[in-house]
Amino acid sequence: MTASLKAMDLKSVDGTADLPALMAGLGRRARAAARELALAPGEQKDNALTAMAAAIRSAAPAILAANAEDVAEAKSNGTTAAFLDRLSLNDSRVAAMADSIDTIREIADPVGAVTESWQRPNGLTIERVRVPLGVVGVIFESRPNVAADAGALCLKAGNAVILRGGSDSFRSCRAIHATLVQGLRDSGLPEDAIVLVPTRDRDAVGMMLAGLDGTIDVIVPRGGKSLVARVQSEARVPVFAHLEGLNHVYIDTTAKLDMAKSIVLNAKMRRTGVCGAAETLLIDRKIAGTHLKPLVEMLIAAGCEVRGDDAVQASDARVKPASFEDWDTEYLDAIIAAKVVDGIDGAIAHIETHGSHHTDTIVTENNQSAQRFLREVDSAIVLHNASTQFADGGEFGFGAEIGIATGRFHARGPVGVEQLTSFKYRIHGSGQTRP
Repeated sequence: MTASLKAMDLKSVDGTADLPALMAGLGRRARAAARELALAPGEQKDNALTAMAAAIRSAAPAILAANAEDVAEAKSNGTTAAFLDRLSLNDSRVAAMADSIDTIREIADPVGAVTESWQRPNGLTIERVRVPLGVVGVIFESRPNVAADAGALCLKAGNAVILRGGSDSFRSCRAIHATLVQGLRDSGLPEDAIVLVPTRDRDAVGMMLAGLDGTIDVIVPRGGKSLVARVQSEARVPVFAHLEGLNHVYIDTTAKLDMAKSIVLNAKMRRTGVCGAAETLLIDRKIAGTHLKPLVEMLIAAGCEVRGDDAVQASDARVKPASFEDWDTEYLDAIIAAKVVDGIDGAIAHIETHGSHHTDTIVTENNQSAQRFLREVDSAIVLHNASTQFADGGEFGFGAEIGIATGRFHARGPVGVEQLTSFKYRIHGSGQTRP
């Protein structure tokens, strides 16, 4: 950690004498920066992103040192292993942050793009043009890399952003934010285009949800169920809701066992603490005799606790009974609920009843079953013969994402550069008046 970061006492930061004045000032500065950023040429924004990626790589030791302090504090507070995994950075994760910014830089600038154009009988030409949203408020927990992802995505889309990270990742976020500001400075863009709330005071969240006197245009929550519930309950500005990832893998009657094993193991165990991790395994009753036991044994051998219905318990004595609550639980840990269902009808009904409309996949060789699953399962992301852990903006080619929006308005699925824009209409005339 740099000397300047060490010198900043967290208590002095948290003990801000006039928090309302501080937050109102952040909002005004971000709004002024947004007006300037909306008109910035794409080349200038790309130069800033290049500088940010370079700054992250150069500052990797400082970022990791700051993160080590956050992790040590979290361990002393008795946090779970899954939480520590989301919080922890290492060389490869820091490198991935920089790589994501490079990918975002290569995406075409959406601002000013004409998405549709048509001419009316009276000679008017109408164009629909992409424009920035304005000021985006991002409230997130534990994952410090969200600071880099959100900052870069919002910049590319011409938005200013106010970042409020979790108290557990406060030091890490400050170190990352410093590199983003350096990139803005090096490219001549306003440093207030990416603002980090400089306090762990929880009241700051409530002020952001109230809109900071009209300076915030949209809120993006990235965190657990309680955070998202609070945001949806209290927000006075539009929200890109990111609900919990209560994701399902359904093994259909024609699924190849080897493929099913590979997909289930990856979907559950690749990283158990990410929102794309599978939480429930559904197996068609017609193939339970051939597929159920191998899948359960594989999961248990990999260190995953299996909680199942009667049929799943009968397949292996180590399976624990599943309670009704297990079908509605996002474990974010090495635990999975498993159930035998009556065909694709039973699978879709279970997902509709217990799912969170995030990500669900079917494993099948039957194209008709696959198409029906993809059509009828009402989730932001539905897959055929692929792991749920592809629920990630980077895997979609977006470079990164602020979150996976599970609502139905404006943005759904990974919220990337394009989803961080709105549009306006430009009309070209030659003296027309309306009769």
